[in-house]
Amino acid sequence: MVPPPEATQQALGYPSLFLLVVLGSLVPVVPTGALVSSAAVVALHQSLPVFALLAVFGVASLAAFLGDIGLYWLGKRGVGSKNGSRWLSALRERAAPERLAQADARLREHRIAVLVVSRLIPAGRIPVMLACLLARMRIREFARGDVLACLAWAAVYQLLGVAGGSLFPRPWEGIAAAVALTLLMSAIPSLWRRLRSR
Repeated sequence: MVPPPEATQQALGYPSLFLLVVLGSLVPVVPTGALVSSAAVVALHQSLPVFALLAVFGVASLAAFLGDIGLYWLGKRGVGSKNGSRWLSALRERAAPERLAQADARLREHRIAVLVVSRLIPAGRIPVMLACLLARMRIREFARGDVLACLAWAAVYQLLGVAGGSLFPRPWEGIAAAVALTLLMSAIPSLWRRLRSR
């Protein structure tokens, strides 16, 4: 099967990446890191890889930022309302009480640096975001830290994709390697916590 022309890949790929990363930021079940790594592999095999990689970086970081701000805004409305909101309840269900307590303690101590690190740790973003909401952090302050967090996140997952994609001559092999590497990186923190608890 002949792959679609590069222009078609870009016309479909960038909007799809944008929508899926925004969706994954709003509904934290979509593996957005794997999406960015896969897009980086495809970009690496384009005729102008530097421009394609810059486009992936820009699209991914902007989409992650907009998704995070949207989720924070919805959570802020829930904190401010009398009865709370479904979004805030959903966030609380996703954050284990002990992780929320850790996030709150770190947030009080380090503020914006915690936001940056939380985006890079699998399952670290939601407890920190919830701690920000409960501490009534203004959306402007959250946005300042989240911009840096989204840029760092996009860069890290793009580098994982480039590392996987550069090892193989065919894009699909690089995508498989990048997705496997991303999933492995996502699993390491939970495995480490289980080993420590034993």
